[in-house]
Amino acid sequence: MTEQQSEPQSAEDVPRIREGSDAEAALFYYKIRFREHGQEFTANAHQADLVRGEQVMVRAEHAAEPATIVSRSPLAGDDERPVGYRIQRRASNEEREKYRLLPQLEQEAFHLCQRQIQKLRLPMHLVRVERFFNGSKIIFYFTAESRVDFRELVKVLVQEFRTRVEMRQIGVRHETQMIGGLGPCGRELCCTSFLNTFDSVSIKMAKTQDLPLNPAKISGLCNRLLCCLTYEYETYKNMKKGMPRVGRQIQFEGKTYQVTRLIPLLGKVAAISTEGEERMFSEEEWRAADPIPKAIGRKGPGKRNRRANIDIWGMQDGPEED
Repeated sequence: MTEQQSEPQSAEDVPRIREGSDAEAALFYYKIRFREHGQEFTANAHQADLVRGEQVMVRAEHAAEPATIVSRSPLAGDDERPVGYRIQRRASNEEREKYRLLPQLEQEAFHLCQRQIQKLRLPMHLVRVERFFNGSKIIFYFTAESRVDFRELVKVLVQEFRTRVEMRQIGVRHETQMIGGLGPCGRELCCTSFLNTFDSVSIKMAKTQDLPLNPAKISGLCNRLLCCLTYEYETYKNMKKGMPRVGRQIQFEGKTYQVTRLIPLLGKVAAISTEGEERMFSEEEWRAADPIPKAIGRKGPGKRNRRANIDIWGMQDGPEED
């Protein structure tokens, strides 16, 4: 991995020590990356003078792993920001050189595994290879439509690398997270840059935010719904509470209108009258309007009453959406 040049620091760049804490016990927060194009993580350290591009040794579950300082992170207490990594020290010259060669070793392992997959004709797609810094383990990430019997492949890999080998099957979202790329917004993918977990995303979130229900517009590089649909969903949902639903009828100044669209960010409601007049209601106006209750139909011989459930536009009111 190429070592970046450290930028000069100003007095404002040096983080401040928390009040009431000793200088030696103070914690400083940094953004780090274990791989050049990998995900960013937050780590703390007692060192206050780490700069961008500097390589450090980070305490991990299995052993110390090298990482690169990306930037400083805002100062926060342990209770406010749980941090999963602790920077132990700066990397030595030998460790930096070994860290620089690590991507090359992973690439060689990738190509060897790829050749064996083709030779054994296994229905799997190799995505990425991660090698522990101390060489105690190699993880091979792959995608497949179903379960794969890779026992013969593991035997070959163990014989070749003389270390523990783990085959880990992942989904399309994790594949995109590892490969990376740019989203429709023009920025680096959220899953690559900062997302640690994938929240459940539904088409209902796009409907609530009045987004076009075009798969090309609301799908990411993984061909799944965009993760960012979850960011503002709760805000839109809360803002729409109390607003008349689309399709409902209201009466204002002696005229009957049907709600056609909600604009929660502006607090406005678009509606059309029985005469075909379109109008934009402000929050004060639609709150002052009188809602027209929906007619309730009956079962059995009272089918005629079900017509009362059809409004003057010839559209039947459907079930309410949450």
